[in-house]
Amino acid sequence: MARPTIADLAKASGLSTATVDRVLNGRHNVRQETVRRVHEAAEEIGYHAANVIRHRMLADRPELRLGLVLQKPKHRFYQDVLAIFEQQARANTQRRVQVVPRFVDTPQPQELAEVLLSLKGRVDAVAATGLDHHLVTQAVQALRTAGVPVYALLSDFAQGVRESYFGTNNLKVGRMAGWFISRLARQPGKVAVFIGGSRFHGHELRETGFRSFFRDAAPQFQLLDTQINLETRQLTYEATMNLLTRNEDLVGLYVAGGGMEGAIQAVRELDAGSRLVLIVNELTPDSQAGLQDQVLDIVLGTPVRTLAAELISMVIGTSEKGMAEIPGQRFFPSEIWTPESEFMR
Repeated sequence: MARPTIADLAKASGLSTATVDRVLNGRHNVRQETVRRVHEAAEEIGYHAANVIRHRMLADRPELRLGLVLQKPKHRFYQDVLAIFEQQARANTQRRVQVVPRFVDTPQPQELAEVLLSLKGRVDAVAATGLDHHLVTQAVQALRTAGVPVYALLSDFAQGVRESYFGTNNLKVGRMAGWFISRLARQPGKVAVFIGGSRFHGHELRETGFRSFFRDAAPQFQLLDTQINLETRQLTYEATMNLLTRNEDLVGLYVAGGGMEGAIQAVRELDAGSRLVLIVNELTPDSQAGLQDQVLDIVLGTPVRTLAAELISMVIGTSEKGMAEIPGQRFFPSEIWTPESEFMR
């Protein structure tokens, strides 16, 4: 494929070649809106000087440092979340946004609290995934007192102290998972659910929604006791193998948190995809492969790209107007992936 030229850039931006040339060479008397149009077009067509245009466009804008705290540094989903946040930071035209990433290696609240506190004085705002615990709340309060707002991602924590929650409505996500199992199962039977732990607020809400759906709308199914998998692949694998071998009438399994790779592996090894409806969260190479060979039925995903763009815009707004008196929340509709989704073909 030929490298895009200045003529291609002019066409994509709807401007003359002369105007685009003035933008590229940093000449004066070019409106900011014009520079923005050229930058967006350059990003869209992959023009080689897109970063140069962005640098000139934002040269006089103050820098905003966003701390991004994620779980499991080697997990593909969180790697993708970081990459998307960095892409959206580069694409932002309001401020020069720098993402400062940090990962926590364990689900221990002390580690998350320490990582949050380590960002004090280093960033202007923090967005974090993690569990809900009084140590975490104390760290969030310390950051807020220092003028650093904290945004909860994917699973809420420090309610009443954090600035806002960004993610799906996890109660509804759980109900959706229940609805799919009740409709896709060949007959009523036993249903199981895994959560990472009781301190993950999002997991508890998904479990609550899941159970409330069956209680309200599908009482012919029998819900087994909730199992905690600590978001680990091996525990989930062993627990799924145990469930499938001991319960021939198991017809549905929802992995409401991490560890889905273990459930997918167990269902594949036992060739149980034809009798079990398996639902997990987030699209990764493992869950995509599970959909492709129909070991997995449904993936409920978070629209991370949209979430990241809107969160960065809110962080910029907060930096200009100050923190809100009343903490908020922003729900995003879940993405739904099936073996028949367009990208699977």
